[in-house]
Amino acid sequence: MKRDIKPLYRKVNTKARGVHHQFGSDAKYDRNTKKGLKRSMKKDVHRGLDYTPLFRFLLSKVGSDWDSVYSEACNRLDKTEPIFWIVAMNDAEKSDYVLVGESTYFSKLFVDENNKLQKVNPNLCNEDLTPSCWCCTHTLNGVVLNKKYYNPYK
Repeated sequence: MKRDIKPLYRKVNTKARGVHHQFGSDAKYDRNTKKGLKRSMKKDVHRGLDYTPLFRFLLSKVGSDWDSVYSEACNRLDKTEPIFWIVAMNDAEKSDYVLVGESTYFSKLFVDENNKLQKVNPNLCNEDLTPSCWCCTHTLNGVVLNKKYYNPYK
């Protein structure tokens, strides 16, 4: 009997105006060549997936045992790679936050010596970040940044 578990990712509307998800032009240049005749569709290319539910799930599990969090997340994902976009597994990968997309920031997480999931900088708040452009809505962990965009050239 298969349990119905909600996945930690969702499909994005890729037909909407201004939404671009790795749409490549590689095939159109090879279409009428010998190389293009033998070319097949790319395997395992997933376009239009949003992993925001995964990131919120991981943030909600701060302080929990990493092994149980990781196994639950793996059961609810199509691939495990997005977990490590936000979770640093060594000191070289640690930073205060990670930029996902062009305007969405999430707190970076790590696994401590007690095998517990922790935030790299637990004091990071949305007042610490500044938007990089005026046209997008920038967020930190799903909360809109309080600061306004500052243009140094004005």
